[in-house]
Amino acid sequence: MSKAVQSESWGSRIGLILAMAGNAVGFGNFLRFPVQAINNGGGAFIIPYLVSFLLLGIPLLLIEWSTGRFGGVFGHHSTPFILNEMDKKRIWKYVGVFGIFSNLVIAAYYCYIESWTLSYIWHSVAGTFKGMSQLEASSFFDSYLDVSHSTTGIPYEAVVFYILCLALNVWILSRGLSGGIEKAAKIGMPLLIVFGIFLAVKGATIKAGVNNAINDGVVGLSYLWTPNYASLTDPKVWFAAAGQIFFTLSVGMGTIQCYASYVKKDEDIALNAMSAGFMNEFVEIVLGGTIITSIAIGYLGIDKVSELVKMGGLGLGFRTMPFLFQQWGSIMAILAGLAFFGLLFFAGITSSLAMGTPIMGFFEDEYRWSRQKAASAFGILILILGLPTVLFFQKGVFDEYDYWGGTVSLFTFAMLETILFSWFFGIKKGWREINHAGDLKIPSIYRFIIKYITPILLIIIFLGAFISPKDNDWSKLSFSGWELDKESIIGKITHKETGPNNSYFSNTFYSESEGTYAGITHKNGNDYIVISKKEGSKTNEKSYPINKKDKVLVVADSTVQVGDPLYRGCVINNVFYIDMSRLLLILTFLTFSILVYIASKKHKKSLKK
Repeated sequence: MSKAVQSESWGSRIGLILAMAGNAVGFGNFLRFPVQAINNGGGAFIIPYLVSFLLLGIPLLLIEWSTGRFGGVFGHHSTPFILNEMDKKRIWKYVGVFGIFSNLVIAAYYCYIESWTLSYIWHSVAGTFKGMSQLEASSFFDSYLDVSHSTTGIPYEAVVFYILCLALNVWILSRGLSGGIEKAAKIGMPLLIVFGIFLAVKGATIKAGVNNAINDGVVGLSYLWTPNYASLTDPKVWFAAAGQIFFTLSVGMGTIQCYASYVKKDEDIALNAMSAGFMNEFVEIVLGGTIITSIAIGYLGIDKVSELVKMGGLGLGFRTMPFLFQQWGSIMAILAGLAFFGLLFFAGITSSLAMGTPIMGFFEDEYRWSRQKAASAFGILILILGLPTVLFFQKGVFDEYDYWGGTVSLFTFAMLETILFSWFFGIKKGWREINHAGDLKIPSIYRFIIKYITPILLIIIFLGAFISPKDNDWSKLSFSGWELDKESIIGKITHKETGPNNSYFSNTFYSESEGTYAGITHKNGNDYIVISKKEGSKTNEKSYPINKKDKVLVVADSTVQVGDPLYRGCVINNVFYIDMSRLLLILTFLTFSILVYIASKKHKKSLKK
C-alpha cells in the first residue's frame, strides 16, 4: 500500500456525512424529481417512491457502505478489487469495472451541466436576463448549447466554461479527502440547503396578483402532490420511482463504496448510511419538490407548466427559471438566480467530486500513482469523454451517455453487487459486516429484504427494462407479434427510436414529424426548416437544421408526413453520432477491464515474491 493511500482518511464524521450526502444530492433532486412526480401520478408517486426507498434504496446503501468499509481494510478503494476481496472468482473484478465506468461516463456530462450553472450564475449577476421574454430566455439556452455561438463574446464559450469547471474539480480532488472533498462538502452542502430554503419559502409564499403572479405558490404544491391513484397500477410508474431512487441516492455507481473504504474498521456505517440517505430525501422531497413547481405554476399556470414538463427538468430549470426570477424585481432576480444556480452548482460539484474519487483510488492503489497524477488522469479522461457531449449535445450524445452510463450501468451493477453480497459473500457474513460497531440497530427484517426482496426486485426491473413491450403496455406481452418499446434496452440497441433517418450518411433528410411546412426560420446564426402541427388551440413546431447549400424539397403550406423528403444535401444523421458515442463507451469499459487485468497480474507477481 502506498503512503498516499495510507494517509488518506476523513477528518470527521460530519465531514464524511456531508460528503456522502453531497454525493447523493445532485441535479436529480431539483430538476428531475418534480418532473418525475408530476408525470407519474403526482402525490401518488410518493407511494412507489417510498416503497422503492425502503426495499431498494436502504438495502443498497447498507450493502455499499459495508462492502466499502470491508474493502478498505485490505487497502482497496475502487470496486474491482473491493468485490474481489468479497469473492475470489475472477468475474467479480470485471463486474467491479462498472463502478469505475459509470463514474467516468456520468462525470463526463455532469461536469458539462455544472458548467452551465457557472455560466448562468455569471449571467444572473451580470443582469443578462433582465427584460427577456420567456421565449428569449428559452432561446438563450439554445444559443448557449450551440458552441459556435457566444452569449458573452468569449469564443467557444460553452467549451471554456466546461474546461474551467473540470479544472476546478481536478484541483479539489488533488487536495485529497479531508483537504479537498471534505472542505468542499462542508462549504457546499450548508449553502445548498440555505439557498434551497430561501427559494422554497419564496416560491411557496407567492401571492396571486402580486408581481404578475396568476396563482398562489401553494397551487403549485397542490398540483404536484394531488394524487392520481390510477397510476399505481402502471408498471412504468414503479420503474420510474425505482429509477429516481437510484438516481438520487447515487447507488450502483461505486462512489459510496469508495467513500466508505476510507472509514476506520470500527466506525459505525449503519448510522452514517441512514444520516446521509435521509438528508438526501429531505432535500429532494421538501426542497426539490417545492422550488420549481411552486414558482413556475405561480407565474405561468398549470397548463403552461404541464407543457414545459414535457421538456424535462433541464428545460424547466434553464429555459424558464431565469425569466420567472425577473418577476421579483432586478435585485431579487439577481439574488434568486445566484441562489438557484448556486445550489445547482454545489449539488453538481459535490457529486462529480465523488465520481472522481473511485478513479483516483484505483490508480493510487493499483498503479501507485500520486494523488496529483491520479487527479490529472481523471481530468484528462473526463475531457476526452466529455467533449463529444459539449460539441454534439444536440446530436444525441448527451442522452446516450445518460442512458448507458447513468441508467443501464447503475441497474446492472446494483443487481450484480446485491447478488454477490447476499449469495456469494453470504448474508450471514454481510449482516455481521453491516452491524459491526454500529450505534444504530438495523431492523432484522432487512436481513430478509437484502437476501431475497432486493435482488429479486432488481432482476425484475432489469428484465423489464431489457424487453419491455411497446409503450410499456405489458398487456401486449406475447411471443408472437410482440413489439419492443423504443426505450427498452434492446429497442435502444436496435435504434427503434431513430425513425426514417436511420443511415449514417445520406443525400436526403426525411421528416421525423407530420404537419405543415411553415418555411425556414433563422435563429442563433443557423437556418431551420419548420414543420408545424395544430392540435386543438395549440400549434406545435418541429425544427430541423439546414445548410445554405441544401435544396429544400417541399413547398410552402404543403402537408408533410413522417418519412417525406425535406431537403437534399450532405446529411450526417444523428445515428452516426449515437453509434460513435456508444463505441467510445465500449472502448472505455474495455480499457479499464484491461487495466484491472494488468493490476491483477501485478498483484499475483508481488505475492510470489
